[in-house]
Amino acid sequence: MTKTPVKLTFEEYVTYDDGTDNRYELVDGELVMVPLPTGKHSDVIDLLAEALASAIPQQQRGNWKVKRDVGVYVGVNPQTGKERSRTPDLTVLTSAQWAEIRASETKAAVTKTPPLLVVEIVSSGSKKTDYETKQEEYKNLGVPEYWIVDLKQKKVSVLTLVDSQYQITEFTLDQLIISQIFPDLSLTVERVMSA
Repeated sequence: MTKTPVKLTFEEYVTYDDGTDNRYELVDGELVMVPLPTGKHSDVIDLLAEALASAIPQQQRGNWKVKRDVGVYVGVNPQTGKERSRTPDLTVLTSAQWAEIRASETKAAVTKTPPLLVVEIVSSGSKKTDYETKQEEYKNLGVPEYWIVDLKQKKVSVLTLVDSQYQITEFTLDQLIISQIFPDLSLTVERVMSA
């Protein structure tokens, strides 16, 4: 991820347009460019989006939305006093959250309330950020479930918020991924890795 010298508040960030199709996260008031995914990374996002979206009707929660490129405002960094916003690979939102985002066509698609689930797929430059920084940010925001999909280690870590702390369960090989948000999901790690 590449930092830019541009300093922004969150309100400036959600209306920022540099005339390119570049995607940015806001980290301590600075724009950090999010690189495009690799082909494998993109295929895994597609597979997970399809699996999660198809699990929604089974749970009779047709008002949930599975979205790519929806940001999550994670608040102010206590060390720097600067704002942060992340762009997970996938975000699962309620219809109310999506309606709020849609209400402002002039702002970037970013939710300021905790989504139901965020998914990050680890890339070569994001391992520390995904496993440590974002874990802390999503926990502090109150995101009920956070998945870390590690293609290199061939595992999916499901972090479930319990008493303000994440409980981590790792799944590998042909194990079914167990999710409290999607209890009827029938997806193995092996299937995710074969995308």
